[in-house]
Amino acid sequence: MAYLGEEIGKLGFGLMRLPRKDDAIDVEQVKAMVDKFMAAGFTYFDTAWAYTGSEDAIRQALVERYPRESFQLATKCAAWMGDRTKEGSLRQFDQSLERTGAGYFDFYLLHNIGEHKTHFFEDFGIWDFVAKKKEEGLIKHFGFSFHSKPEELDEVLTKHPEAEFVQLQINYADWENPAFSARGCYEVARKHNKPIVIMEPVKGGLLANPPERVAEILHAADPAHSAASWAIRFAADLEGVITVLSGMSTLEQMEDNLSYMKDFKRLTPEERETVEKARIALTDIPLIPCTTCNYCAKVCPMDIGISGTFTAMNMLTLYNERREAEFQANWLVGGHGHKHASECIQCGQCEEVCPQHISIRDELQKGAELFPPMAMPSK
Repeated sequence: MAYLGEEIGKLGFGLMRLPRKDDAIDVEQVKAMVDKFMAAGFTYFDTAWAYTGSEDAIRQALVERYPRESFQLATKCAAWMGDRTKEGSLRQFDQSLERTGAGYFDFYLLHNIGEHKTHFFEDFGIWDFVAKKKEEGLIKHFGFSFHSKPEELDEVLTKHPEAEFVQLQINYADWENPAFSARGCYEVARKHNKPIVIMEPVKGGLLANPPERVAEILHAADPAHSAASWAIRFAADLEGVITVLSGMSTLEQMEDNLSYMKDFKRLTPEERETVEKARIALTDIPLIPCTTCNYCAKVCPMDIGISGTFTAMNMLTLYNERREAEFQANWLVGGHGHKHASECIQCGQCEEVCPQHISIRDELQKGAELFPPMAMPSK
């Protein structure tokens, strides 16, 4: 399907959670994943200046190995990160070009517009900057990613009709959730006739391994397909969607996604009813809506293992397996060199940048009580 003059498949390769080996991105495995993705006819790759090591990895795995015109590469400017100066923010573009070696970007995004972050892009003239880069041929299309409320999205799109597309967090768990307003944001983008890129369709992996009741609903409807397939197909089924990004970390995840997206078929009425049943079942289970984007970690002065703590807390809630949850808490926090939740100084910087609007300080206090510092238990 052609959007914005580009022929783009319904599945996009999100490069935020690439496989790792010895504390570095496993470029050889990324190459194998890229090869499978391209061989299946998909061509959209999404990275960002803020994804440590990702731009360099995709240069090695994709840009240096395939003709430039055979794929679309998207990256992003995070004006609210780094030194938070105009010069530093504008410099991100040249740094991304150098890291990726791409020559130009098919899609360039203002990264995570919304709330207190929006003004940085206005103050530093980023909108005019990307428009100029498009005139110079260094950007084909520009837009922005967004995690806030529909009302603010409407304001941004009204003020900046030049934005050619928007990237939104949409999944069936968040569709009717007022904390995320996925449906409301989708409808605003449609009102403004903006093509949509979908991120977090599997909600940071939570919908790939949903609670038992949800898994039962999906399995009963179709035993042959994974839980993740329902989440991604729900997102891809929406009208006006350019592509659905999946942050794949393994070849197995890649192969699973390709198995049902290569010849994508719209959901049937019965399948839409199944997804709705799963969504309703999820509303009965209170989870911390962390997607492990780790924006909080980038600003935490104490280097608290925030997302690792939340992953362990959600695991305990979902599966009630304390030993497994304790292992995860110790491995994802201390095992990766982060500090324990009890060392949080309550500064609140993490909450300012959290796209999910989590009350991080309150949750960390709970996590500190649930998982006190201890030696990592053996598996």
